[in-house]
Amino acid sequence: MRTAGARIVGQVVQRRERPDAGTFVGEGKVQEVRRQAEELEADVVVFDHDLSPAQVKNLEKGVGLKVLDRTEIILDIFATHARSKQSKLQVELAQLEYALPRLRGQWQHLERIAGGRGSMSGGMGTRGPGEKQLESDRRIARDQIVRMKRELAEIDARKTREVKARAENFTAALVGYTNAGKSTLMKRLTGVDVLIEDKLFSTLDTKTHSWTLKSGMRVLISDTVGFIRSLPHHLVASFHATLEEVVHADLLLHVVDASHPDAEGHIAAVDKVLDSLGCSGKDRLLVFNKMDAVRDRLEYELLRSRHPDALEVSAKLNNGVEVLGEEVEARLAGRQVEVDLQVPAGDGRLLAFLSQNGRILERTLTDSMWRIRARLAPWHASKLPKMDGTAGTAV
Repeated sequence: MRTAGARIVGQVVQRRERPDAGTFVGEGKVQEVRRQAEELEADVVVFDHDLSPAQVKNLEKGVGLKVLDRTEIILDIFATHARSKQSKLQVELAQLEYALPRLRGQWQHLERIAGGRGSMSGGMGTRGPGEKQLESDRRIARDQIVRMKRELAEIDARKTREVKARAENFTAALVGYTNAGKSTLMKRLTGVDVLIEDKLFSTLDTKTHSWTLKSGMRVLISDTVGFIRSLPHHLVASFHATLEEVVHADLLLHVVDASHPDAEGHIAAVDKVLDSLGCSGKDRLLVFNKMDAVRDRLEYELLRSRHPDALEVSAKLNNGVEVLGEEVEARLAGRQVEVDLQVPAGDGRLLAFLSQNGRILERTLTDSMWRIRARLAPWHASKLPKMDGTAGTAV
């Protein structure tokens, strides 16, 4: 709510077996919310759940104030942070799909107006202005949805081609709950200035940069939109092009705010979204970030005991980042093949290729020929020139 620019003045919590069909919380709780809102002079009531159009209508009538649900708040924050044409389209599409079933309530005051004299005889007369306006708005909304989906499909196809074009590089994607510190970590790893804000969903546009490991090998790493629990399915669908980086990455770096009291819940929420994207079997590395902000050591040790393989870093203080690089390098080495080459000493292009894309294990100069033993990714090894015994041999 603070990210959306609102000030929270009160909170009501309810636990019940199943939501009330009419008001989600039941009439008694509606009256309790109304009394508290009046006492605190609230302007709006926000529900941390998705509500049906009918529930919103009944709640607004019951509490006497504007009622917003979880998705509406998320969409408002998304709209604030959308920068590129792609993210703006994605947000607009999600907003329209959210609003379409809710259009009826905007024209109820006109639906009571008689539709003409035919309405007095068998109900076969012309429809009233409210229904005409409703149908017109729905048609406009549907046309816009079709148009935007077509545009996003083109962007999606282009994005897929771009991501697949990077198949010759080892790729990693930073994923995690919103505000876990992914952008700060991205800056530490790549040295590139990125937008860093202590707000939810400050990153909506996926950004990819080059990360050079200690050995000199290069990794293409992407910062992605933050996830959140109960992320609406239509939002995941709208942001499919943005999440393409996650789907095709070789390694997912799951960044967790270790100082958050519900860090375990955040891990579960992100895992659920990743599974829905078809990433359940993808190589993942859990990274506990913001270690400098951990205050409850007992709570953290419980979290740590449940995830003993997680790495600990503080992107803010640059602690543990080198160890993270070493672990990523080890994961990369596990995907490499070993080659044994004889390279002319003057072949600077091939030597540079090996240095940039592989890990040189041994190098010996004999009679103007380098004997080089190195490890390369399979796709890089396949690019080595077909040489005979005098120029080079790959094994």
